[in-house]
Amino acid sequence: MIETPRPFTEKAEGRNNPVNTLAQRVTIRRVEDIRDAAVALHEMSQTRGFRVAACDDISSKEPMVDADGAIINGEIFGWMADGERWWEDTRLALNSPLPRACRYESEPFWCNEHGMFGRWRNEYLEEMDLTDFRKRSLCHAAIMVPIHLPFGQIGSVSFTPLDKELTDLSEPFEKHADLMAAMTRRFIAGYVTVMRTKRRIPADCMLSKREVECLRWAAIGKTDKEISMILDRSHATIRYHIHRAGEKLDAVNRSQTIFKAGQLGYLGASD
Repeated sequence: MIETPRPFTEKAEGRNNPVNTLAQRVTIRRVEDIRDAAVALHEMSQTRGFRVAACDDISSKEPMVDADGAIINGEIFGWMADGERWWEDTRLALNSPLPRACRYESEPFWCNEHGMFGRWRNEYLEEMDLTDFRKRSLCHAAIMVPIHLPFGQIGSVSFTPLDKELTDLSEPFEKHADLMAAMTRRFIAGYVTVMRTKRRIPADCMLSKREVECLRWAAIGKTDKEISMILDRSHATIRYHIHRAGEKLDAVNRSQTIFKAGQLGYLGASD
């Protein structure tokens, strides 16, 4: 009989255990919960010797805020000193190796100027440019939690040690990374849900097998004529399937049809 692995090193059973209690505290069900949930995440980080910094969308310039519009990374997480207000630098997500690495990894990892280290090998992280790491990352070392959300949105949460002399995070990573990941994913997912202002894709959108097949070929650059030859179908049939998929996805053109289908995971990862 195969035993189910326990997710955390801390006690994980019982309604009143610390893990479940913390999970409830960082859960956001309405906008008014954001501040208290952020305080709970901050306290969890501090008691383990770390400072937390959170971003719900590394492609967005908008900082995370509470119900009153206060920037939580500043007012609650304490990133207020000169040079620490990283959300004010709109270039950081493109220049810093930390959010960039979160595009290539979905599980927690830790990093310093010597490399990025997870629980298994990731060639993308191994090839990441870490030149001027401290200047570009605004830290000397960090535990990173990438958060890959629906519709292609990527969040990023970092935990930097309060002890600035501590650069080898292998031990705290093994001890705390699973808990950090579970709590930050709960926090970010709740934040995104309550702050979402518009629907990106129609609900319950289901593409047919033929529509997906056509879009997969279109996504790698094949024309309708080429797809018709590959699938042995008429040119008009291929155009119909792609057009029909666009109607289902509420897309304005072929490019957006492919983009939205990719966001829903219909196209998979192309080589």
